[in-house]
Parts: sequence; C-alpha cells; structure tokens
Amino acid sequence: MEATPPPSEPRKRGRPKGSTKAKAEKDKETSGGGTPAKMRGSGGDKKNTTADETYTHWKQLVPVLYDWLASHNLVWPSLSCRWGPVLERGTYKNKQRLYLSEQTDHTQPNTLIIANCEVVKPRVAAENHIANFNEDARSPYVKKYKTILHPGEVNRIRELPQNKNIIATHTDCPEVLIWDVEAQPNRNALLGAQDSVPDLVLSGHEDNAEFALAMCPAEPFVLSGGKDKTVVLWSIQDHVSTLATDGNQSASSIVKAADTSTVGPRGVFQGHTDTVEDVQFCPSSSQQFCSVGDDSCLILWDARIGSNPVFKAEKAHNADLHCVDWNSHDENYILTGSADHTVCMFDRRNLTSDGNGMPVHKFEGHSAAVLCVQWSPDKCSVFGSSAEDGLLNIWDYEKVGQKEETGSKSPSTPEGLFFQHAGHRWMPLLII
Repeated sequence: MEATPPPSEPRKRGRPKGSTKAKAEKDKETSGGGTPAKMRGSGGDKKNTTADETYTHWKQLVPVLYDWLASHNLVWPSLSCRWGPVLERGTYKNKQRLYLSEQTDHTQPNTLIIANCEVVKPRVAAENHIANFNEDARSPYVKKYKTILHPGEVNRIRELPQNKNIIATHTDCPEVLIWDVEAQPNRNALLGAQDSVPDLVLSGHEDNAEFALAMCPAEPFVLSGGKDKTVVLWSIQDHVSTLATDGNQSASSIVKAADTSTVGPRGVFQGHTDTVEDVQFCPSSSQQFCSVGDDSCLILWDARIGSNPVFKAEKAHNADLHCVDWNSHDENYILTGSADHTVCMFDRRNLTSDGNGMPVHKFEGHSAAVLCVQWSPDKCSVFGSSAEDGLLNIWDYEKVGQKEETGSKSPSTPEGLFFQHAGHRWMPLLII
C-alpha cells in the first residue's frame, strides 16, 4: 500500500491508492508475479472500517436526504465520469447521457462507456424505493448505449458544447483523444481485442498529459495541461461539424475527413514550474483561460496578447492545486481546490499583475486533498467539491457570514456548507 505522507508534505496527485497499477506492483512484490485480483476501495483496515461506518450511517439517511437515488455497480473502478446532454424530457423523468470509464487489470481492455440514464424528477419516486436501493447491482435506470475500447486508462472526459456527439479524453500519454460517439462502433471488452481508434488525435505536449482537460463553451477549442508544465490550446473548428441552427444533428459521422487524423496546437503557453493539473476556459471566450498546478500557482492567460501569463498567483494554496472551475453565471469568480484540503474562491477583479490577490473566501470542509470543484449550472453562488475523504460537499457562498437559525446547524459546520453526500467508500467523482 502506498504510504501516506505527513500533513506538511501532501501526497502528490496520481492514481488512487488501490488502483490496478499500484495493486499490480504490490502483488508482484508479495507473490512474485501473477495476475492481480480485481480491486475495489482503498487499502488499510482502519481506513476501510471508518469508510464503512460513514457509508452505513449515510445509507440510513438516504430517504431523508434525496428525492431520488440510483446506484449503479461497475465491474471495475471508474476513474472518470461525466454527465452529457439531456436527450429526452418527459413528464416524470428525463433521459440524459452519462459517460463512464472502467480501469481494468489488463486481463480486459480499458473501456469508455456511453450510457443513457433515466433521471427521475423531484417528488416522483416513492420513499421505500429510495431506501431499498441495491448498491451491489446494476441500476435499471442506467443503460449502456455503447462501449469504446480505450487505449489506456480514462483519466478525464469532456464533452464539446457545440456538438453533443463529440467528447475528448485524457489518458496516460501526451495526446488528447477526440471521439465521435455516434461514428464509433460498439465494441466488446474481450482479452486481446484491439483498441478503438480515435477520430482525431491532438498533439503538442512533450510529456504525459493525464488530468488537465477542457472544452470551450464559446467555440470548438480544446485546452490541456500536462507534466511538461505547459498549457496547450487547439482549435478543432475545421474538423468538427457544429450544430445546425435548429438544434438537430445528422445521424451520420460528424467528424469531417481530414488529410491527417493528428492536429497540431494553436498555442503553447509556458508559466508553470511543475505539472499542470487542471485547466478551464472563460465561459464566454476561447482565448481566455486559467490553469493550476503542482507549483501551487493559479495562472490566467489571454491568447490574444501572447503566451505569457496575464496573472500568476504564486501561492494560491499551501500545497499542490488539483482543480479549477470558472463561474458561467458571473465570470469574475474562479474556484480552486488543493491538496491542503481547502477550496478557494477568487475574484479576478482583485487580482493584480504583480501576483497579489487574496481569495474572497476559503472553504474548509474536507479532511483530504480536494480533487474536483464545479460550479452549479443553475445558480451562480452554488458549487460542489469532492475529495479523497470520500465526500462530495455542496456549498453556497451567499450563505457565508449569514446567521443560522438556532439548532439548524451544528456549531462545527463550515461556513457555506449546506449539503454533504457520503455515498462512496472511496473518493467520489463530481458529476454535477
């Protein structure tokens, strides 16, 4: 089992403890080789006991906490999951696209799963139905639509806002892979099967780019960061058909034929001194974006004025930064999450060119490294965060500083925290 560093030296981000590669290495050491067993959860009896107790307590509260809940069990660990577009709207439930990944032990190929999920609307499901969910079964509400045999593990999935059939993935290599979901054939995950071939490959990194990936809401641009300490920008405008004006799409392949399936970068941006862990576009611009990394820096960029940082916060947190998100309702606000267990909210109006700029507020409600932050698509002040402590916290910064009614909250409840999801025995992936 991977040793946990002391608090003064937060553990570097990478594959979760208990991932198949880490497990394989351990099995080789203890048994002299052989095929590793399937792995679920993290190592350590004490940690597992605590996680089980938390999960049991959470399960008892499920009928009180949720209008509806579906639990879908996978055969293998999932390193990434992502909501896609709403496909159908009904009276009592909607059908929505869901992207999942499965990381195997190499006895089967790694997979990218495209599923259709029936999401029941609030105050429709009966209480006994919510309480009696089976966490060891596959949910009837989640139906597999297509399987892609992915070359390498799927660390990150992002969808193209301009076309619901296009997604990008990050794996353990320097390239970004672009997939046309409708054009890709449905595959069976069998030992020895050839990997699926991506529709486009974006090149530009000189070292592995595993986590930092974003698609632009304004135009078909792609952004990535990697171990080479750079942020790379691509345009796939010439390779992808965008949506028709009436919002309908053709059933045929929407990736145009090109002379080559590899696309070079539009720009390479250097300013970090360590691995770039996450990137995000300004919601209204394909030329403005931000990045965070293991150098504890938050950097703002503007491709229109060059490849140097517009703003660089040298010490945005007291440890590595793992994630960043830009508010689509109010573009002044940026969230960052860190290995120091906190989430910070920055107002870019307070950031200066000399690197000064304190966060508007620091949210402290996790006991381990924060791996994902995401603003709500519906309300400008609400956001979620998930961490290695297995918790998914929902916050509202408008509640910071407000006096709560007597007895409505515990005195130890962090400011701004109004909901906590604990339905995982291992760290959750935020898919707001």
